[in-house]
Amino acid sequence: MTPTPKPTPTPTPAPAKPVALALALLVVVPLSLALPAATAAATPAAAGVTVEESRLSLAAPQEILRCSGFDGAVREFGRGLAGADSYAEAGRRVAGEGRALWRRAVDRAQGRGPAGGDLSRDDDRPLYWARLAMTAQLRAWKPDFALTSAQRNALLGSLERSSRGQDSIELPAGEGVLRIVVTGFDPFQLDDDPRRSNPSGAAALALDGTTVRTASGRPARIEAAVFPVRWADFAAGTVERTLLPHLRKGPRQADLFTTISQGRPGRFDIERTNGAWRGGSPDNERESSTGTVPIPADVPTVTPQPQWTTTSLPYARIAAARTGPYPVVDHTAVTEIPAGGGTPVERPDGPTPGSTARAGGGGDYLSNEIAYRATLLRDAVRRPELPGGHLHTPVLEFGPGNTDPEQGRITDPVFVRNRVAITGQVRAIVTVAAEEVPNNGVFHRPARAASTLGIMDE
Repeated sequence: MTPTPKPTPTPTPAPAKPVALALALLVVVPLSLALPAATAAATPAAAGVTVEESRLSLAAPQEILRCSGFDGAVREFGRGLAGADSYAEAGRRVAGEGRALWRRAVDRAQGRGPAGGDLSRDDDRPLYWARLAMTAQLRAWKPDFALTSAQRNALLGSLERSSRGQDSIELPAGEGVLRIVVTGFDPFQLDDDPRRSNPSGAAALALDGTTVRTASGRPARIEAAVFPVRWADFAAGTVERTLLPHLRKGPRQADLFTTISQGRPGRFDIERTNGAWRGGSPDNERESSTGTVPIPADVPTVTPQPQWTTTSLPYARIAAARTGPYPVVDHTAVTEIPAGGGTPVERPDGPTPGSTARAGGGGDYLSNEIAYRATLLRDAVRRPELPGGHLHTPVLEFGPGNTDPEQGRITDPVFVRNRVAITGQVRAIVTVAAEEVPNNGVFHRPARAASTLGIMDE
C-alpha cells in the first residue's frame, strides 16, 4: 500500500435504548445511475464520530451497503445493542456481531449464501463500510446502564478485532497440512475517491479458511485477517497481537505468512527489504506520523531495533513462476541515509551497511510498516527461517469512462474483472510460496545464530 502519487512507496432501535445515529439511515441510489458530486475532502467529522465514520454520509458508501445487503447487518447490530441490558451482555453481542460480519463477508466472497444485492460478490467494500456504520452506532449508543469511556473503548476494540478476522485465525494442528497466514488492508485514500476498493482486502476474504494444494499434492490451509489504514492502531500493536500467537513455535504454528497491500500499477512486487521509518502520509483518519516505527513495550522484539528487515519468502521462485496475467517483480530498491549521515539516497539493490532507513521496498507508508513489524516479530520469536514477507498487488482501477469520483458509478465490469484477476493471482502466488516449504515446515535459507539477532523476549 503506497500513497498516490508516489508509486513506490434504517429502522432505529426502540426508543428506550436509542442508537440515534443518522448515518445508519442509508440513503440509496440506483446502481446504474451516476453518484452525485460529493467527496469526503470537504466533509469534516461531526461531533461524536471519527473522520472515517463521517464519510458514511456520502452516496457511494450508502449505495455499496444497500447493493450488497450489508445495510441489513448494520440494522441488526443496532437492534442487538438496544437489547443489551448490561456491559457483559453488550460485550457478548458486540463480539458475536463482529464475528458474524466477518463471516458474512467471507461467505459472500466465496460464493456461499445469498449475495444480498447486485454488487459483485468479490467486493471488499461492504465489510469496510458496514464496520464503520457499526462503530459509529456503538460510539453514539446511550444504554440504560452506566457505561464508562474505558468500557465503550473496549467494546469498540472488540468489534474492530472480531470484524477483521483478527481473533478467528484457526490454524490446524498436525504435520499433514501446511499452515499459512495472509493479511490485507481496508480501502484507503477515500478523500480522493470514496468508491475505492483494496484488492488486498478482497484477497483476504477470498482466501480465509480455504485450502490449496501445492504441486506435490500437499494441502495448505490459509487463514486471513485485515488491518486498518491508521497509524495509531499500528503503534498500539494491532499487528503484533494478531500475528504473535501464530508465529510462536507450537503445534499450530504458521509455516508461511505474507502481508499484502495494494502497490504499483500493473504489477506485483515481492518486497525484499523493509525499513523502520514512517514517512507521514495521511491515513484514513487524516492523521500523519513521521519517525522511527514504534514498537509496543509488551511484545517480543529485537534490540537494538534494526533499521532494516528482510523477506524470507522464496522471492526468486515466485517471480519466475507463471501465476497470472500480471508480472511479479523481485523488488530490491530502498531509500537510505548512508552511514555517517547526509541526504537520503535511493539504492536499487538494497541498503548499505550502517545506513538509516527512509523507505523500504514498499515505501514509507503502512504497507512497509506491516511488513517491517511482521518480519521483525518473526526474528524476535527466534524463527528467522520462517518464510514470510510482503506482497504488493497491482493498483485496482475503474474502467474507462468511470474514473471520475464525482460522477462515476460504484462499480463496472473492468473494475470487477481486474479485482478477480488480482485475487486469483494472489492465491497462485501463495501456492507457489507454499511449494517451497519442505515437509518439516521449514523453508531452507541461511540461518543466523539467535545470539547475533539481539533478541529480547516479552
